[in-house]
Amino acid sequence: MNLEECKSVFAVTVLGLTLVAAFPTVSMVLPFPSGGERFSELWLLGPDHMAEGYPFNVRAGEVQGPIYVGVSNHMGCPEYYVVYVKFRNQTQPLPNATASEPSPLSPLYEFQFFLADGETWETPVNFIVEDLRFEGNSSFVTGISVNDLVFAVDLFSSWDSEQNGFYYQLFFELWLYSGDLQVFQFHDRFVGIWLNMTRT
Repeated sequence: MNLEECKSVFAVTVLGLTLVAAFPTVSMVLPFPSGGERFSELWLLGPDHMAEGYPFNVRAGEVQGPIYVGVSNHMGCPEYYVVYVKFRNQTQPLPNATASEPSPLSPLYEFQFFLADGETWETPVNFIVEDLRFEGNSSFVTGISVNDLVFAVDLFSSWDSEQNGFYYQLFFELWLYSGDLQVFQFHDRFVGIWLNMTRT
């Protein structure tokens, strides 16, 4: 190997080592395509941080929970999220994640937060059915509190003879901020629990 070939090999080696050494810094500045799917996780856990033990039989004035709602960001970049808390009876619409349509019901409560890629957020949620009455084969909920804030609702449920109860649902929708549109958009994820209102 002559002197010119040695110089070329040396220059290529130095350039390669420089690129390897600079890669961590460059990767913080330049976005590299990720091979995996981009998604967000949304979950709801019971009082023991398990997918069980959720409140079910509910009486007026009793604290229910805590239950834990959580989100994990796997979108490949930082994201701005909102989780809406909604309450419905059996006849009102749920979100349609397949069609990217949220429930048209107004939220009672919301959580807003930023998450870096790979970061997780979780918070406890307590709720109380404040105002509940029964008339014949119907139950009426006119007030519910979420994390100590009281909200007026006007919902009734008819007796479900197959399931033996007056059923309502507390559910959580995940929304994601669109920088292009500068609005939050439904992120095709929701979770919830069924509640049976009881007299005793």
